[in-house]
Amino acid sequence: AAIATAAKEPPGPEEPAGGEMVYIPDDSDFSSFRDQCESLEGWHCRYNKAGVTVWSQGQEESCTVQKIKTRISCKDVPAETLYDVLHDTSYRSKWDSNMIETYDIGRLTVNADVGYYSLCVGPWGRGPLKNRDFVTLRSWLPLGNDYMIINYSVKHPKYPPRKDFVRAVSLQTGYLIKANGDGACILYYLTQVDPRGESPLCPQAMKKIYKAGLKYPEWKRRHDPGYKPWVYPEQNTLPSVSLAELSVQHADSLENIDETGLPEEHLSTSDHEA
Repeated sequence: AAIATAAKEPPGPEEPAGGEMVYIPDDSDFSSFRDQCESLEGWHCRYNKAGVTVWSQGQEESCTVQKIKTRISCKDVPAETLYDVLHDTSYRSKWDSNMIETYDIGRLTVNADVGYYSLCVGPWGRGPLKNRDFVTLRSWLPLGNDYMIINYSVKHPKYPPRKDFVRAVSLQTGYLIKANGDGACILYYLTQVDPRGESPLCPQAMKKIYKAGLKYPEWKRRHDPGYKPWVYPEQNTLPSVSLAELSVQHADSLENIDETGLPEEHLSTSDHEA
């Protein structure tokens, strides 16, 4: 079971507050996340093609922080394999072409850590954008044959916003991986992120994860096959991080970014194709 320090929902845009205590999600948070993934009530279908469905919540034009939910059926990929794919930072560069850098900062408990992720973004519709990065508290929960991984943005004193990136904010992001018969699964991805700029709906990202799951067993067989600290916490050698070092990251506490008229040559473009 997830280890709880407080039974509290991740902060949302409708709950503005400063200096909030960081907490590790408990079982009720995971249950709420699962319900959001599986529920259809209040969700608007935006895309349904080739086995991928995308829904959104929130006012289309005026709400910059929408909830986006995506589902893909993954034939021939067991749930536990996809769970490994989403945890294995060494493998991520093989399938996540938008990633610039990702690493774990430190561990909080056997099923929670703090990490850094940066990605290149291209012209999503309103001209060039600066690259984005995140610092998040991540927690995970295996539940029978199903798995969940959820995160939200935090501040860490040693990893402040960088001048060459826009610090984006995850209010709540995560994956639900559900076993679906023998050797198959269904993957849900739910995100409520303030990208501090326009964000894309990209079904191709789900297809990339699916393809990564098909190729992972062979890759892992050749790359430290017994090393899975997300499954075997005794393998985790990360330094411990105290909750007291962290605070909740809100977008409104970050410097406003003006991206109009940015020189194209200083920006990376992203590959959104699988």
